[in-house]
Order: sequence, then structure tokens, then C-alpha cells
Amino acid sequence: MRVSAFLSFSTASKTSELIKAVRKLPIVQIQNATFFKRYPLPDDVSNPAWFPDLAFSIPSDPSTSEPERWAIISRSSTAKTTFLEVLQGQHFCVPPTARSYPYLSSPTVNLHNSYTTLPARAIQYVGFYSKSGALGDSGSKGAYLSARYESRRESTDFSLRDYLEGNVSLNPSEELFQRGEKGRQQRTFDDVTLRLNLASLLELPVGNLSNGQSCRARIAKALMAKPEILLLDEPFMGLDPPTIDMISEFLDYLACKSDPRIILALRPQDPLPEWVTHIVYLDLEGHVALKGERTEVMKALPTWLRPSLLHLKKRELKLEAEAVDEVPTLQPSIDPQISAPLDQRGDTLEEKYAGQAPQRQMDLSLLNIQPESSNEAIVEMNGVKVQYGDRQVLGSWQQIVDGEPKHGLWWTVSRGQRWGIFGPNGSGKTTILSLICSDHPQTYSLPIKLFGQSRLPTPGRPGKSIFDIQSNIGHSSPEVHAFFPRNVTVRQTIENAWANTFRGKPMLTHENDVVIDACLRWFEYELNPQASSTDAIDILQQQKLQKEPLSAWSKAKLQRLLDKYTDRDVDWADSLLFGELSTGAQRVALLLRALIKKPDLVILDEAFSGMDSYTRDKCMTFLAHGEKIILSPPTGARQLPKHQLPTALAQAGRIVISGLEKRQALICISHVKEEVPSVVTDWMCLPEPNEGKPVRFGRTDKSRTDNTWWNEIWNV
Repeated sequence: MRVSAFLSFSTASKTSELIKAVRKLPIVQIQNATFFKRYPLPDDVSNPAWFPDLAFSIPSDPSTSEPERWAIISRSSTAKTTFLEVLQGQHFCVPPTARSYPYLSSPTVNLHNSYTTLPARAIQYVGFYSKSGALGDSGSKGAYLSARYESRRESTDFSLRDYLEGNVSLNPSEELFQRGEKGRQQRTFDDVTLRLNLASLLELPVGNLSNGQSCRARIAKALMAKPEILLLDEPFMGLDPPTIDMISEFLDYLACKSDPRIILALRPQDPLPEWVTHIVYLDLEGHVALKGERTEVMKALPTWLRPSLLHLKKRELKLEAEAVDEVPTLQPSIDPQISAPLDQRGDTLEEKYAGQAPQRQMDLSLLNIQPESSNEAIVEMNGVKVQYGDRQVLGSWQQIVDGEPKHGLWWTVSRGQRWGIFGPNGSGKTTILSLICSDHPQTYSLPIKLFGQSRLPTPGRPGKSIFDIQSNIGHSSPEVHAFFPRNVTVRQTIENAWANTFRGKPMLTHENDVVIDACLRWFEYELNPQASSTDAIDILQQQKLQKEPLSAWSKAKLQRLLDKYTDRDVDWADSLLFGELSTGAQRVALLLRALIKKPDLVILDEAFSGMDSYTRDKCMTFLAHGEKIILSPPTGARQLPKHQLPTALAQAGRIVISGLEKRQALICISHVKEEVPSVVTDWMCLPEPNEGKPVRFGRTDKSRTDNTWWNEIWNV
């Protein structure tokens, strides 16, 4: 008996010591590794090294040491995503043994639950750039834009509950949700859906979810797998301020429990949660610029926040210095244009050092062009209400129209107006745009006029086809991004503005080709990964000639520079595929597709999300002015941040693209104030669905010197 008891005690003691030893092992351990997206070959310049000599680890037991809650910050969406993919086990590691998963590969953990010890399962990645439909892996991908709005449910229209439980095949297996832990899974299911405010949406088809609802569903799906680590790639993108608050609070709750451990990938302008303890800052070249504890990284930031060309690589900064006749102190740069958060949810990097770095200076007077005053209506909605069965998604309120209360949405967009549509996720913003673009089947039956005519024919007047309507609309949105084919070239992407469908053949003229070439030259650095800084330097040199009157020598030099610029080869756009671009570059290409044809109505639904701050502001300047105004990057340690200057193209009268014209109308949707173009003058804010509160209208403050206009829109 004594021997048996001793053996039992000895075995239990050894088991306890073994468990303690295992819990000290890191989940991920990277020791002086360099990564490649393909097998590295000599002289393969198209396969650069990522994160050379990276050293990084994540402890398995937060109680054995100080908690490490990491945020990966970069202006480059590709760099952030690649870093997260490396943690999950993707890409080639050199040397191969430099990346390991000691905790996951230990026999004790493997014996306890072999299903979740594979890195791809134990480390869940959640990205928010949909590849096919609302939820790319939902089993309900959809084949066309209007599929989301059809009331008929097909056999493949799986509900949100099915998606979260993994039942997204025609013959679902019970193994995923009933792996011997059905009760535990059910508690997790109930907790996650409650905290992410998804309980009321469980029976909806996933294709009917809004963009913000889809983001929350993706997070819930990953948590259902009970991962050790949850990688969230820009989780706040496309979310309204109240939802950001809710998600931040939920992530705070998870981070405090360390179940799972949370790693965020953020842009510099995103709010930095208070619970983040460690930061990795990545530069545009795929190098770790800063890494360590939050306080230590913050102390180092003022040195790195010196203004410099945001897009030029280190080897090119010397050329830029020569162009401006000064040699700045070369420093790796963190984006100086870090935007403030929507409210007090956490400090951004710029807020932390607001008094130690030059502040963003934008000449708003250049952006506030006055639209043409016109009573010609492009969009007329007279009491629009959209519902699916008993569920009303738009128009569940009363408006005062001509002094009388009337049901539904009453709204008119006239030629030359610049509108912003705001509201919580699921309030009907995208539904309104689908009605305007005629992607929504109920457009035929609702009291809507598009370009002065309803969709249905009237006596003596035929109805407008969907192709007639969409030929007058330029549209960029997450839905367009999700369904746009990846195997077309960059040039074909922009040319598609003159086609009836994504795969249709465009009807082009020589003038169209000239405009396309001008766009490709203007945004070459944003679109072409192999582009150098030559174009930026040429434009800056042109700016040095902005003195009137020009001498004959200056005029001749100006013409030579412009000839060099306009003769630049843009053949790269004929071979570079849309799918090979980064997410930010894809958004730029789709924005150009929406603008280039000069349509009567431009619709930008979160069109600037996924772009870094410089690219975003450059696109907004291009929206307003085309080639007339250049957004100049800062050029040295003593130079102020970016500002607008007239281009030499304008001075020489060689403008090809003039920007948004006064005859055009604009409708913009965004949840981030920095992504609202300064040309927007009117706004509409939709209420929470089915609350019965009325829609609100107003006008923006042209100066926008503070957050008053934004707070008024959100009624805070």
C-alpha cells in the first residue's frame, strides 16, 4: 500500500513538474530568421527578404512572466499581413530551424488535444479584406453583386449560425461542433455571439450581413476554434464608432484573460488600445524598424517621426536630397501623418507625441471647390422602404416633408452635390447604394427615379436598363473589391470603366487611352511595386519652376521635364495583375476605375480604407483636382509635412485629368473622418435599424478645424 501510494505521489509530482516545464515553453519562437514568399534563388530580385534576422517569441503561459500583448504597426498592409502569416507558419524560413513552436509540439499538449496543436489551427488569422462575397469561407460566396439583396433563399444560403458552427457544406459533418466538447462549445458560442452583438443575426443568411457585421462574424468564427493565438489584421477597418468601441472592449476582455492571446495589426492612424504592452513597427521595405515594450518604443518614436518622403526607400533619399539642394539626416521613417482616433478609445502614435512632431498641414481651401448649382435630380427617393418579409432594413421612420410627416426615406441628390452617408453598421447605407446602382431587385418596385426616370417603362418612354444606369455611375466599394476578378492586369482594371461587366470588353478610343496612361503615370509608385522614385523627384523639380514670369531658359527646361514625364513607359501595367497588388494598391486601382470615365455620379463606399495616409490624401487631392494639384511629400528634416502645390502640368497647360467636375455628383460612405473627402458638403446619418428614430441631415463645416462636424454627424 505504501509503495503504491509512493509511486502515485511520485507520478503526480513528475506530471506536475512536466506540466510546469511545458507551460514555460513559448508558443512561437523565431530566432534570427529571414523569410521569403518563395523559395529563395540567387539574383531573384522579385522575391525580396522579409524581416531579416527576426527574433520574436510569444510565451505560452502569461502568468509565468509579464504579459506580452503585441500590436504590429505599419503603413504597409502587405508588411503587416506578411508578419502575421509568418507567425502562423507560412512562407519560407531561412534557416528552416529558426522558426519553431515548442509549446504546440510538446508531447503533453499533443496528447491533450492533438486537433489544435497544428500552427494553422492553434494560431487563427482573421483578415478583413473579403475575397469572395461577405464571408469568403462561408460556403455562400455568391456569383454577382445583387445576390446579397435577393429575398429568395437557396440551399447554399447558409445562416450565420451555420457559418459559426462550421456547417457550410451540403453534407456537413458533426465532428467540428461535437468533438466531445459540445457543452463547452455551446458556452463559447453563446458568450461570443452575445459579446459581439450577433445573437439577433444568427438566422440571417451570411450573404445578407453588412460589412461591419461580417467583420464581427469573422472574429466570432475564429474564437469558436479555441485558438491559442488570435491574429487580427486591421480589425477596426470599416466599422462605425460605436462598433469600434464594442470590439475594443471585447478585445480588452480577451486580452486580460489571455484566452486567446491577441495580436493586432494596425495602421498608424488606428486607435492603439490601452492593453497593448508591446509594439513592432515595420517599415515599407519589410524590415523591423522598432520592436519592444510599448513605453520603450514610444520613447524612440520622436526621433523616427522626422518628416521624410513617405514612399521613397532608403537608397533613394539621397537623390531626393539633391533635388531640393539639401542633405537631410537620413532616418528610417514612421508616418508623420498619423490621424487622430475617432474618439478617446486610445492614443495613436501622433497623439502621444503631438507636441514633438510637426502636425498635419493641409491647405483645405484648395480642396473645397464649389459645385455647380443645379436643380437637375440624379437620384430621387420618395418614401423608400426596403424589407425582407417582416424585417425592415431601410425606411422604418417618419420624415417631415413639406411640413408633413411621411414614412420612408425621402432624399434627392442633384447634379453637382457632394453627399456623405453615415450611420451604424447594418443601418442600410450599402442598401441605398445598391438601389442607386440597380443591383437591388427592389429598385423596380420602389418609388425611385434615377437620372430623371424610373426603372419601369412609362407610356411613350421605355425603361432604363441596368447597363444604361451603371454606365453613368462610377462605383468603388468593398463589394466591388470582393467580386472583381484578380487575373486581369492593372490596365484592364482601369479600362473596365468603359465595359458593362467585370469581364466585358471595353469600348475604348485614343482619348481614353491617353487618360488611362495619365492615371498610370500619376499613381505609378502606388500601383507598381518595382517603381522607383524618379517620378516623384521629377514632379518636385517641376515645382521649383513655379515662379512667374518664367524665363525662356526656364520654359525650355520645364518643357523638357514635362516631356520626360509624359513619355514615361507604362507598359508595366500590361503585365502586372490586379491580384498581385497589395490591398491598398487594389483600392487605388478601383478608385481610378470609378473616376476615370467622368461619370455623372461617383459612389465611393469606404473607397479609401486599406490605404496608408499619404496615398489616401493623394487620392483625395486627385479626386478634387486631378493633375492640377500635387500633394508634395515632406523632403527633409527641416521641411514641413505634406502640402498642396500647383503642378508644372497646370502651368504649362498640359492637364489631361482635371478632377471632379462641377456637373458631377458625389456620394461617399465612410466610418473614419480622415477618409471623408473635403469636397463633401452635405451629409445624411441613418439611424439604428428598426429603432424608429428619424434620419438626420446636415452640412459639414468647410474648415473642419476640429471634430465638431464629425461629432455632430454621430450625435456625440
